Amino acid sequence: ALKDNLYEAYTNRGIILRELKLLEEALESHDKAIEIKSDYAEAYSNRGHVLDDLNELNEALISFNKAIEFKTNFAEAYLNRGAILKKLRRLDEALLSYDQAIGFKQNLSEAHLDRGNVLRELMRLDEALISFEQAINIDPNISFGYGLLLSTKMQLCEWANFDSNLNNLIYRINRFEKVCPSFISLALTDSPSIQRKASEIWGKTNHPFAGSIGPIQKYLRKDKIRIAYYSPDFRIHPVAQWVAELFELHDKTKFELIGFYFGPITSDKYHNRISTAFDQFIEASDMSDFDIANLSRKMEIDIAIDLAGFTSNSRTGIFAYRAAPIQVNYIGYPATMGVEYMDYMIADKLLIPENSQQYYSEKIVYLPFSFKPTDTKLKISNKMFSKAEFSLPENSFVFCCFNNSYKILPTTFDSWMRILKKVEHSVLWLAEVNTTAKSNLLKETRIRGVNPDRIIFCSRMDDLSDHLARIKLADLFLDTFTYNAHTTAGDALWAGLPLLTCMGKSFASRVAASFLNAIELPELITHTHTEYEALAIDLATDPAKLRLIKDKLQLNIKTTPLFDMLRFTKNIESAYRLIYERSQDDLLPDHLHVRDESYTLASTINL
Repeated sequence: ALKDNLYEAYTNRGIILRELKLLEEALESHDKAIEIKSDYAEAYSNRGHVLDDLNELNEALISFNKAIEFKTNFAEAYLNRGAILKKLRRLDEALLSYDQAIGFKQNLSEAHLDRGNVLRELMRLDEALISFEQAINIDPNISFGYGLLLSTKMQLCEWANFDSNLNNLIYRINRFEKVCPSFISLALTDSPSIQRKASEIWGKTNHPFAGSIGPIQKYLRKDKIRIAYYSPDFRIHPVAQWVAELFELHDKTKFELIGFYFGPITSDKYHNRISTAFDQFIEASDMSDFDIANLSRKMEIDIAIDLAGFTSNSRTGIFAYRAAPIQVNYIGYPATMGVEYMDYMIADKLLIPENSQQYYSEKIVYLPFSFKPTDTKLKISNKMFSKAEFSLPENSFVFCCFNNSYKILPTTFDSWMRILKKVEHSVLWLAEVNTTAKSNLLKETRIRGVNPDRIIFCSRMDDLSDHLARIKLADLFLDTFTYNAHTTAGDALWAGLPLLTCMGKSFASRVAASFLNAIELPELITHTHTEYEALAIDLATDPAKLRLIKDKLQLNIKTTPLFDMLRFTKNIESAYRLIYERSQDDLLPDHLHVRDESYTLASTINL
């Protein structure tokens, strides 16, 4: 007001407006600063941040390039440009931009951290580890760096000082420090209390409630309940494998189905299949969180279902703006999100016992059996693979686990090695995810006194149907603890391979037990490492007992609820009706239990 050509004031004003989520006004303020001083690099850089928030990534890139053009040694602008290039999936260019930032400012800890994140995505994990170590050496308290470092070590099966590192991590989470991305905590600790704190820290830091659209009220009743699913994973991805058939079976006479997709551009088989299952399918990758939330309101979405939570490419900001009167955390993130704007979480009584509800910020909607949908149209190849094709000894008992390497804790590996020692002529068949992890696992095998030749690694198969046929060569799937097999557990059971799990306290450590309960094989659920090892040895050394389990599994695939998708769909639709009616009656969210309508119908017919 006093000096209308004060360009610094305009850009500082823009920074504040961005903090207030008034993004268009923030953009105007930075533009005014540039109008006054056309070579003002800091204004271009701050303008790039706003464009990033608006999801106008190409425009943001131009803005950061302008900042660099006018200030060639502007390390922070190179850092910010790297972040945009990462979002645009131009990972090699992002890496170069971070290197340039570090070249101009070697102690820029954020550049080392973000460089590590890009290297992780490129699966250059050894290099990523070095970048994270450099970031932490510069700033020991850099936000979420310690958890990323520990997670990368887990991906590499680098377990030196694991216990002390984990204890330090838990200590710092308890102090509500920004030490660990919440998803990473799920594989490191079985404490639902710690996991909730990690989610609360992550959510408050990165996705606080954004009220700039204004409050939201229930909508007037329509002929159909309007539900929307939001995901970056409607493509070849485990989430798509779970939900594709659910979308196809939804009752379109009672529900209007909308899909919001914000993942990579693709036309793969799952993307094409899922996009045609919706009444409306919206390609929203180029839209901002604000715009998606605003469109959801204009469309009067009654129930917004987040299928990503705090996972890769998720867009939690959509829900922070309140996209719908009812918002649900489902499938993608196996823990509480710890944020005030997610109303419900869909689970089952085995996953979240009633005495564990305190560890979830959402109210729990309990489905009758398992929370898991699946794709029962998934074919198993008719190929007849031989053990020799995968270097499996012909007369061996084959234990297997195809989980990611970060799920293999030292305590789990200890159990596996004790099992191998007790079962003669047995081998352990693992997925090879990276060469360093393979080398480290073989080293850990020797340390535990087992011949490393008994560990067999297999590479990924592009055709899932072939992989399902391949895993029939195994005799028993050994689950990981604390982060269970999820999609890999479903694959094993669908292929007729028995799965042995150790059930813990957290959601992620009870998923396999949920599956086994729904397929009526509770005898494969153990509660301690001692029980787990004893049962694995018993099944491996008693062929008749294992044969009974396999025969029961084959029968139960067709007769129990786990793979009964029509029954599952009816039950989850009942869940949606319950939470919708509660909202229509102006009642606050509460814990709810869904009755199995199919069972009730069958009972009536029998009578």
